[in-house]
Amino acid sequence: MTNAYSPLRLVLLGVVLLVFLLPPVWLFVSALKPQAEIFAWPPTLLPADPTLENFLAAMSRARFLTFFRNSAVVCLLSATLSVTISVMAGYALAKFRFRGDTLLFMLIMSSLMVPLQIVLIPVFLVLRDLGLLNTLAGLIIAPAATPTGVFLMRQYIVNIPDSLLEAARLDGTPEWRILLRIIVPLSLPAIGTLMAFNLVWRWNDYLWPFLIVNDQEMWTVQMAIANSVGRFGIDWPKLLSMSVLSVLPVLVVFTLLQRLLMGGIMAGATKE
Repeated sequence: MTNAYSPLRLVLLGVVLLVFLLPPVWLFVSALKPQAEIFAWPPTLLPADPTLENFLAAMSRARFLTFFRNSAVVCLLSATLSVTISVMAGYALAKFRFRGDTLLFMLIMSSLMVPLQIVLIPVFLVLRDLGLLNTLAGLIIAPAATPTGVFLMRQYIVNIPDSLLEAARLDGTPEWRILLRIIVPLSLPAIGTLMAFNLVWRWNDYLWPFLIVNDQEMWTVQMAIANSVGRFGIDWPKLLSMSVLSVLPVLVVFTLLQRLLMGGIMAGATKE
């Protein structure tokens, strides 16, 4: 029997961890260095004189807190709206039989093959006609409904026993209460997974905000980071500190939703 903790495996595990951990660690320690030390040769891993001036400058002079607030509002509201739509659509496709339900599901799935760039202009024109350009509402509403979310929720809800729903219907429970009291509690792993994915997608999104937002007051974190790269030079301390601050919310989300995330990913992987 092979030893799971053999020296060779431990060495390989250490190499893999080093490869994956070195870039974020280097990013964080470099954000604590002054610009002269960032480009010092030979490079140093730990800063000789660590300072938080880069972070303070990013939050004050670069107005990072304003952009952070915009991204937080867009992420939370858009992710919540996306999960709500996906749960309702997944419940309808999983537990209701109606004419054309399979065709409708296949049409939703086929939209996964359509590149985002193809629908950007039509969606842009719709938002323009609705007066939602250069607003946070346009950033929240446009990417809310995703076929990936509908597919994930439908595949999870279809495994919930129909007997639970039939018993509730026999007691006269309305469908909206069945959705809230039975479907949602039993689907928490999938909901947590979808919420985590949507938060990360919306937080890291750059193309869509770049397309519809012109006012600097409406910039998101990713737009602020991209625009910190100047035409004739780059303020590396400010860029690195803003990058570190932009990564922290993603780490918090995956830490808080880790158990639900793993449960949602592994759901359906085994069969009793």
